[in-house]
Amino acid sequence: MAIQMTEAVSSLPYLAEKGAVDRLFSKISWRILPFLMLCYVIAFLDRINIGYAQLQMKQTLTFSDATYGFGAGIFFLGYFLFEVPSNLLLERIGVRKTLLRIMFTWGIVATAMAFVQTPMQFYIARFLLGLLEAGFFPGIILYLTYWYPSARRGQIIAMFLAATAIASVIAGPLSGATLKYLNGFEGFHGWQWLFISQGIPATILGVLAYLYLQDKPEDARWLTAVEKSALRFQLDHDDKDVESAHHSGFFQMLEDPKVYGLAFTYFLLLGATYTMVF
Repeated sequence: MAIQMTEAVSSLPYLAEKGAVDRLFSKISWRILPFLMLCYVIAFLDRINIGYAQLQMKQTLTFSDATYGFGAGIFFLGYFLFEVPSNLLLERIGVRKTLLRIMFTWGIVATAMAFVQTPMQFYIARFLLGLLEAGFFPGIILYLTYWYPSARRGQIIAMFLAATAIASVIAGPLSGATLKYLNGFEGFHGWQWLFISQGIPATILGVLAYLYLQDKPEDARWLTAVEKSALRFQLDHDDKDVESAHHSGFFQMLEDPKVYGLAFTYFLLLGATYTMVF
């Protein structure tokens, strides 16, 4: 308690300086947001590239529309089953190990999609891809709460979600060019190169996330001691402001009808989005 009071007092001159808090959060954003957005772009590409790959896959592998549709959808079964456990694990082991685990392994499976030959192999690969990617998006949202108070969090999350728009813009031209110009290169079909070229970056980014990010602001060497104190003051003050809105535990949250209302709304949103994407 005494240490926290000392840190709060030491940060008061900094907090009183005009524009200091805005500069602090701008520094944080420039440090972590571009990298997180890049990771999400790759995640979105690996999730939806099946929509482009199937144009050639169904010709090469003679997959039926039903096979393709089931394989595209089974991704979300694995995602659904492991999303919450993955997020709980993040709190225990930290974001660096979590992103290394998630991105490195999903990159391997995304790349291995290039070598499926049967419907069962296709189903297993898509299920594993969803299982391994589970927890990435909610984990990032949780991670952002470590750095931003609630008053700033909405804007930051909106900026992070802009990665899906970026991915949507580049997915078509990038995937189309891969299918067309790499088809037959080194004996592989274009759809195989599509999975390889968009899967390998995920494994690389997983390693980079472990080396580049910090689990908590206290671990950030690129923040000064005064900046860390000021940030902690902002987050602690925010916690007091929103404390009454917190659930005491996971099971109490499940009793809140608003959770199901929001989940159903998001279900409809994703259903419409992925119908168009696939």
